[in-house]
Amino acid sequence: MKLALSTTLQTTFDDALARTRQALAEQGFGILTEIDVKATMKTKLDADMENYIILGACNPPLAHRALGADRQIGVLLPCNVVVRTDTSTDGETVVIEAMNPQLMVDVSELSVLQDVADEATDRLHKAIDSLTDR
Repeated sequence: MKLALSTTLQTTFDDALARTRQALAEQGFGILTEIDVKATMKTKLDADMENYIILGACNPPLAHRALGADRQIGVLLPCNVVVRTDTSTDGETVVIEAMNPQLMVDVSELSVLQDVADEATDRLHKAIDSLTDR
């Protein structure tokens, strides 16, 4: 199984981040947290790295259903979505990666979460696919 659902865009980092936020919102995901990994590494370790933002995306109805099945599932929420500069290429290439919701089912071994994971996967795929349609 793949760890992440992903796509690559030829655009600026700021544009990719804005488009990702919009695409997630269109699929019912709000952003609960935002971690600027680049800034954190610089501040805490004086280490330089590429642009790297982790968005903690949450679709409340899906999260509610998952938590209803097992309160411990919260350790796997929210769905993390990474927007990062691809350092393996020249130019403005940005990678967007979202946690594969199937991991929630596989890790928890709760088959009751399969429908939630399927819907989350569908919505995340639509959000990611829409990034390349624009």
